[in-house]
Amino acid sequence: MEVPGSRSGEAPNPRYSGSYVVSRPVYSELAFQQQCERRLQERKTLRERLAESCSCSRKRVLGVLKTFLPILDWLPKYRVKEWLLSDIISGVSTGLVGTLQGPFPVVSLMVGSVVLSLAPDENFLIPSGNGTASNVTIVDTVARDAARVLVASTLTLLVGIIQLVFGCLQIGFIVRYLADPLIGGFTTAAAFQVLVSQLKIILNVSTKNYDGILSIIYTLVETFQNIGHTNLADFVAGLLTIIICMAVKELNDRFKHKIPVPIPIEVIVTVIATAISYGANLEKNYNAGIVKSIPRGFLPPALPSVNLFSKMLAASFSIAVVAYAIGVSVGKVYAVKYDYAIDGNQEFIAFGISNIFSGFFSCFVATTALSRTAVQESTGGKTQVASIVSAGVVMIAIVALGKLLEPLQKSVLAAVVIANLKGMFMQVCDIPRLWRQNKVDAVIWVFTCIMSIILGLDLGLLSGLVFGLLTVVLRVQFPSWNGLGSILSTDIYKSTKNYKNIEEPEGMKILRFSSPIFYGNVDVFKKCIKSTVGFDAIRVYNKRLKALRKIQKLIKKGQLRARKNGIISDAGSSNNAFEPDEDIEDPEELDIPTKEVEIQVDWNSEIPVKVNVPKVPIHSLVLDCAAVSFLDVVGVRSLRVIVKEFQRIDVNVYFASFQDHVIEKLEKCGFFNDNRKDIFFLTVHDAVLHVQHQVKSREIQDSILETISLIQDHKDPLELMEAERIEEELNAEDEAMRRLAT
Repeated sequence: MEVPGSRSGEAPNPRYSGSYVVSRPVYSELAFQQQCERRLQERKTLRERLAESCSCSRKRVLGVLKTFLPILDWLPKYRVKEWLLSDIISGVSTGLVGTLQGPFPVVSLMVGSVVLSLAPDENFLIPSGNGTASNVTIVDTVARDAARVLVASTLTLLVGIIQLVFGCLQIGFIVRYLADPLIGGFTTAAAFQVLVSQLKIILNVSTKNYDGILSIIYTLVETFQNIGHTNLADFVAGLLTIIICMAVKELNDRFKHKIPVPIPIEVIVTVIATAISYGANLEKNYNAGIVKSIPRGFLPPALPSVNLFSKMLAASFSIAVVAYAIGVSVGKVYAVKYDYAIDGNQEFIAFGISNIFSGFFSCFVATTALSRTAVQESTGGKTQVASIVSAGVVMIAIVALGKLLEPLQKSVLAAVVIANLKGMFMQVCDIPRLWRQNKVDAVIWVFTCIMSIILGLDLGLLSGLVFGLLTVVLRVQFPSWNGLGSILSTDIYKSTKNYKNIEEPEGMKILRFSSPIFYGNVDVFKKCIKSTVGFDAIRVYNKRLKALRKIQKLIKKGQLRARKNGIISDAGSSNNAFEPDEDIEDPEELDIPTKEVEIQVDWNSEIPVKVNVPKVPIHSLVLDCAAVSFLDVVGVRSLRVIVKEFQRIDVNVYFASFQDHVIEKLEKCGFFNDNRKDIFFLTVHDAVLHVQHQVKSREIQDSILETISLIQDHKDPLELMEAERIEEELNAEDEAMRRLAT
């Protein structure tokens, strides 16, 4: 079937792809609500809300259980044949790395600062026991370490309590403010920090433990300053491990459709490197850095020191938030990659329960480790089963197999971590794409990354979050706006700047403001209106007041006269004696006796006084408020002032497409105390049609009044009417002659 007007083989004209005709009344908001009988929203009392939230049902109980135990949700959907082998291999690889490396650096440093402040060496000084030097003291390392473990476990318990409370209070909504560009910059900076921390292990050079601002930079600088002390055995082993791991990973990725299970290169490399180190005795022969001793067994559960809570409350709060933010940030990277959602409240609850339980077993604050997460993902991990396997490997290593891994070189482990950071560093390639799509997002990415490197991950994340929120505020404070015109004979209104065949309705201006109206942008809103209409309503009003004062003086002197309908006529006198035109600052203080003689002036005509009165080429202003999502008290007050300012200069203001909840806000704030509700319309086209009808009615009425006034002022009304009749006949004859000529 061909579209009319198109030839075979040609694309149909999109303009004629379809059409529709609608016939309906012109609706103001008031008329529409009266006709459609707007429903009154029933507001529930606090007691009713509590009763509803506390109601119990089988479905609700199951939902709560899944929130606290997500395994009930994903385990029944587990694909054993597709995922189990990959999860086992990934879990073993991750477990080996987890056994031999410590926790995440940022949280480690934050916990360490609390431990050092509450259990410093000075608190554990004891006499040396040397009879010749009785005044010499030494540190009781056994008591000190026991006290520090107690402080760390107490801190872990308190952090867990705070996180669990946050989860129960549904504070997980803060995940929404961790935008993808922010997370990309933050995780890339975190990968850089991990790279720097592992680089010194590959080179086997010692550096100080820096903390705070520029700590990454200081560590990197000192590493390169000591590069001359690099251990060649560790460097070669690390370099070979990186090359082999990255090459095999590239093969896994390229042939992933042909290889049923990725090659577990991390496990293979770890086993081979351990055997080589043990057989060649690299530690003794080449002074290589090896794992050495791995603690065996678990400490018995112990009650943390609750009386320390008051001393570490502030630090616990910041650690709880940072540990959570790091975990969620890394999680969101893979959530975007594999298309799944993260429940922020569930993460808070999971971290909280984990830390509370760990606090009784002398454990460390739990968070996400970027290196082990990267290892688990890159080795083919599919679900949390990989984490269970990883935990099992760590437990077995601690209980029984730790002795076998002691000869392994640390540089090999560091190289495995670095090889798995490739995906994180590849996020840098997102910057050009973000710059093309949205420059603000690109700036957020770069700013967060740089700040996280300079200030550290904790302050860098906070800086990126604040900067991201600031960009939102600025975008709302300086929104887009457009003057609108219509396509001829349609109800479509588009920007006059962006389209050519758009016409503004005669005597009207239409403004679309794409932002909420609140205290932060009301001044911008007023400037947009001024730019759209082309004049300042306050200045026009002041000029008119000044002209009116002069007109009053001329009327009193008899140099001007006013007809009964208020039209000013010139008595032929000159006005050179008046003062030069100057703006008046306070029009309210003028004593203008408008009650003595009612005067109506056509301000767009030539005024018979020497004063510069700006022309007002419009009679109506329509504000398209479809994009106004909310108003505050300042915004409502500003709208009232705007309506009043334009009404004083005979320009009517109309509102279109306001949402119902915004109109309710206007009602609550008293907007309709001095404004009619019939100036609000469902659409811009409704407002335009209403204004055009009003203008036509006014023109007819003004024409009748002008004729009556002229008849009353004329000495011979019959003669005037006869003259008008003759003029009409002459006009008709001229029209007939023109038609004959054509």
